[in-house]
Amino acid sequence: MALVNTHFLNLQANYLFADIAKKVNAFKVMHPKADVISLGIGDVTQPLCPAVIEAMHKAVDEMATADGFRGYGPEQGYDFLREAILKNDFQPRGVRLSIDEVFINDGAKSDTGNFQELLHWDNFIGVTDPVYPVYIDSNVMIGRCGTFRDGRWTNVCYLPTTAENGFVPALPEGRPVDVIYLCYPNNPTGTVITKQELRRWVNYALKNDALILYDAAYQAYIQDPDIPRSIYEIRGARKCAVEFRSFSKTAGFTGVRCGYTVVPKDVTVANFEGERIPLNQLWLRRQCTKFNGTSYISQRAAEAIFSPEGKEQVSATIGYYMQNARNMLQTLRSLGYECYGGENAPYVWMRTPDGMSSWSFFEALLYGANVVCTPGVGFGPSGEGYVRFTAFGTHEKTDEALRRIQSWNK
Repeated sequence: MALVNTHFLNLQANYLFADIAKKVNAFKVMHPKADVISLGIGDVTQPLCPAVIEAMHKAVDEMATADGFRGYGPEQGYDFLREAILKNDFQPRGVRLSIDEVFINDGAKSDTGNFQELLHWDNFIGVTDPVYPVYIDSNVMIGRCGTFRDGRWTNVCYLPTTAENGFVPALPEGRPVDVIYLCYPNNPTGTVITKQELRRWVNYALKNDALILYDAAYQAYIQDPDIPRSIYEIRGARKCAVEFRSFSKTAGFTGVRCGYTVVPKDVTVANFEGERIPLNQLWLRRQCTKFNGTSYISQRAAEAIFSPEGKEQVSATIGYYMQNARNMLQTLRSLGYECYGGENAPYVWMRTPDGMSSWSFFEALLYGANVVCTPGVGFGPSGEGYVRFTAFGTHEKTDEALRRIQSWNK
């Protein structure tokens, strides 16, 4: 008799964004003439830049010839892309990494979810709260989170990140945390972390022999030059941190699928005998067993992001989305809403008015203005009383949504 992995049965009914889609679809059925504008799910809207398109066409033409055809590629990625990443993303910031510490993937979501497979099931995890749901759900699937009670998991250390503490989470107190999830610029709050604050986390991890899983998927949106783009800008981070990056929002690769994970050779974890095990080799072994590599065409497309033309074009696209963020901040604040983020990230985090629950505000906005946001409680207990707006729409749709919100607000 085949038995189910019962940990999957502990997952909450639906993934947050599936819940949103279900409610929006129900609304559309009841109001078929309504023109719904989504400022909720963070998919991009601008097309791939010309440098990327040209590289993809060239790669397709190569694949159409006997000499240029590529079959299975290296599971850790082609050297041409890994070298471009080192040269452009890390060396200018004084970060020295080797090529075999970079692993190309099909998007940061996959690796942030899969990396926890390398760790023993009873590690105690800490997450900033609110938090990207994949961090929690992937740990639930392996049985690491305990049971779900009163909106939270019993074996998770929640680190509130709210307006009351300036969106600066306190270090864990009491029982030491084994694995720490950090995401900066933060999804969903849109806030960032200073080098001083990030240094506190690195020092905590080194002192407590903890591992930091650092999601830097939105680092390209940082406007302030003093804000760190990589955790490896902090001394000692090579010994305690794994970093995840993505081209999805940076260059519109949500449909192309490409990103990368950095696993320094210095990062180790212990076995029960106290022996130190390098995570770099474990991750390579895992990828060679369970991943066939990112497509050649996608990797050539990603390489083009780092060309002079690609950099300029990608920067223009990021500027396009950040203009939406500025418009959202200006409009929502002018209406009296308390908003955060939107300055170094493509997300605006807004407190709901008059103590409304986040789902109540979601439904009021959907039915009143035909605009979709993301309920903050879907990101964790500290997200209650907030909603998230994304800046990834077109200028036209975003401006129309803001006009509707202004009219509805009156």
